[in-house]
Amino acid sequence: MQRYALAGLFAVISLSLALVAVWAALSGGRAWVVAFAAGAVAFWMGDLARRVWPRRQAKLAKPTG
Repeated sequence: MQRYALAGLFAVISLSLALVAVWAALSGGRAWVVAFAAGAVAFWMGDLARRVWPRRQAKLAKPTG
C-alpha cells in the first residue's frame, strides 16, 4: 500500500512541476531557465513514479504434457 502512496506522491509532484514549467515558459523573458529546470525535474519525478508503481507478477502457464 505504501508503494501506491509513494507513486501517487511522485505523480502529483511531477504534475505540479510540469505546470510550473508551462507557466514559466509562457511568461517569457528569462523564465525559460526556470521552465527548463522545472521540466527536467518533472520528467525525473514522473520516471520515479513509474518505477515505484507496483507491478503484478505475470503468472506462467503450466506446461502440459
